[in-house]
Amino acid sequence: MTRWGILATGNIAAQFAEDLRLVPGAELVAVGSRTLAGAEAFAARHGIERAYGSWAELAADSDLDVVYVATPHSAHFEATTTCLDAGRAALVEKPFTLDLADSTTLVEAARTRGIFLMEAMWMRCNPLIRRICDLVADGAIGTLTTVQADFGLGGPFPPESRMRAKALGGGALLDLGVYPVSLAHLLLGVPQHVRSWAKISPEGVDENTGIVLGYDSGAVATLSCGIVGQTPVRAVLGGTTGRIELADPFFRPYEATVHRAGAEPETIVVEPVGSGYQYEAIEVQRCLAEGLTESPLVPHSTTLEVMSLLDTIRAQIGVDYR
Repeated sequence: MTRWGILATGNIAAQFAEDLRLVPGAELVAVGSRTLAGAEAFAARHGIERAYGSWAELAADSDLDVVYVATPHSAHFEATTTCLDAGRAALVEKPFTLDLADSTTLVEAARTRGIFLMEAMWMRCNPLIRRICDLVADGAIGTLTTVQADFGLGGPFPPESRMRAKALGGGALLDLGVYPVSLAHLLLGVPQHVRSWAKISPEGVDENTGIVLGYDSGAVATLSCGIVGQTPVRAVLGGTTGRIELADPFFRPYEATVHRAGAEPETIVVEPVGSGYQYEAIEVQRCLAEGLTESPLVPHSTTLEVMSLLDTIRAQIGVDYR
C-alpha cells in the first residue's frame, strides 16, 4: 500500500483525491493546508483521516510515502522544499516552479538526498499519448515534420483571478502553454530555435501567446496559448507519410485519428476514466516500488529542459515573475 498526502486543498487537489480512488494500492491518509480549518474541511469531504494546519506538519508525517503538491505554481518551490527537507518524496503539480533556477535547486536537492521527485505532467503518463508516441516512433506517419497545438480559454478572468495575478505566476504560458510546449518537446526534443510573441495584460502577464520552435532537422512546432479566447485545444502531428490528430483536450485525449497515406483513417478511442490524474499516481507508485528516484516517463532532465524553454519564451515576451 502506498500512503499519500496532499498539500493544498484547491480544485486540482480535489480532482486528484478522487482519481486516487481509482489507483490500486493507493491510500490517501493525510492533507495539509495553511489553515487547519481548510485542511479539516477537505479531509471531511474526501474521507481523509488526518488533517494538518501547516505544510511542515504534513511533511513531517513519517507514515507518508509521498506527498502530492497541489498549490499554485508560485508556491511549488517552498512547498516542495518543505517536503524534501523532511525526507518526503513528492509529486509536484505542473509547471514545476516559476523558473529554471528554482527547478534546478529542487532537482539537485532531491538527488543529493536520494528522494523521489517528479513533476505532475500527467500528459506524459496518459495511455493514449504514450500510444501515439509509439506510433510516431514506429514511423506510422513517416518522419515527423510538424507539431501544431493550442490551448486557449475564453474567460473572462477578472484582474484579481489566479490566471491574471503576477504574484501567483499567472498568465497563459505557465498554466496552459506548458502543455503545447511539453508535447512538442515530447515528440521533437529540445529545439535549436525559439521565437515568441505575446499580448501582455495590464497586470504584466501574457494574455495571448504564439510560439514557433524550429529544429535543425527541419521540423517546426507552431504553438499558442491564451486566456482571452477559446481555442480548439487540439493537436496535429504531421509527418512525411501522414498525420495524427489529437482531439480536445489533446493533453488528456480520449480520441486520436491516424491518417496514413493511401489508407482509410484509423480512429483510436479510449473510455474516459476519472479525470486522468490517476495515471501519474500509478507511475509514482511504480517508481517507488522499484526504488527509483525519478520517473523514466517524466525524468528530471525533461522537467528542466521544458522549464528552460519556458524561461526563454518568457524572456522573449517580456514576462518576469521576480
